[in-house]
Amino acid sequence: METLTAYSAPLEGRRGLLRLDFNENTIGPSPLVVEAIRAIPADHYAIYPEYDGLREAVVASLGGRGLTPAHIGLFNGVDGAIHAIFHAFAAPGDRLLTTSPTFGYYTPCARMQGMAIEAIPYRLPAFDFPLEEIRSALGPPGSATGAPRILLICNPNNPTGTRLAPERILELAAAAPDTLVVVDELYEAFTGDSVLPPLLAGGAAADPFAAVPNLLVLRSLAKTAGLAGLRIGFAIGAPALVERVGRVCGPYDINSFAVTAALAALADQAYVDAYVAEVLRARDRLLGQLRQAGVRHHAAGGNYLLLWPRRPAAEVEADLRQAGILVRSMAGKPLIDGSLRVSLGSGEQMGRFWQAYRLIDGLG
Repeated sequence: METLTAYSAPLEGRRGLLRLDFNENTIGPSPLVVEAIRAIPADHYAIYPEYDGLREAVVASLGGRGLTPAHIGLFNGVDGAIHAIFHAFAAPGDRLLTTSPTFGYYTPCARMQGMAIEAIPYRLPAFDFPLEEIRSALGPPGSATGAPRILLICNPNNPTGTRLAPERILELAAAAPDTLVVVDELYEAFTGDSVLPPLLAGGAAADPFAAVPNLLVLRSLAKTAGLAGLRIGFAIGAPALVERVGRVCGPYDINSFAVTAALAALADQAYVDAYVAEVLRARDRLLGQLRQAGVRHHAAGGNYLLLWPRRPAAEVEADLRQAGILVRSMAGKPLIDGSLRVSLGSGEQMGRFWQAYRLIDGLG
């Protein structure tokens, strides 16, 4: 415990600013969500949460086709799911296999359990996924060196945006039956890289995870539906996996407001689709402006991109904050030190960002 370092993020003082630092939805949830929360009777605040219908709503939102409520785990945000997965499956001396750089919370969760961490770097210059290196590190089933206990892939990857075809992920899971393969799909809505459509293609008669009972998929309503402040996340996988992760969670980890908001958000897919389309239009416009101005940048999957300012990144980040705009410095991260990660929002928001950035970084 004494050697652990807490995962920390600058969470305070963000309200009232343009939030392009945490990859959240930048405009808020559907009006149906707001109405649903406002309609909660006051006496319900005193009642412990009830989850009836939420798993069924998640199944329906994913198209059903073989999924059942037993395939769905509910968590206090995907961070809560990640934490629970490590508690349920990892032990001292086990090995976590992942990539680098990636979401920073994986490492402290692994260290809490005393795991060894093998983080394979993305391939420069385009931050390609190190597929052959991952395959080699997994080893053959039953190898003398022992398989990694967990393979964790963020797809698309945060912060590089690297995308791995779903077919390749399914191949990795099938080839490594002794390894729990966790796919963090928080950003899949922006580029459509999910493993779920090919799994669900078999139809309602078949268990979608029959061929890959060691695969767990993570989803959230924070990045698209605007529920980051309410903390709701899902794990989707074979019922035996979902049940095991649930053993290390409390009975009421998700509050009633989050449940109500999630049900309303899942019922308004049109709102989410419209927001995603708006972000993608804003992304295309900003990429054109960056290219025209000669700004070094990298954009692949997700609702974010990396750019390398001419001035020191810390100074640009601070000056943008003074202008009311938050971005995230990648200082100290392997391969991308000196860059800024910029979340993508609406066209109006990204226009505001571009005007400020041009002046601050001396682009004219």
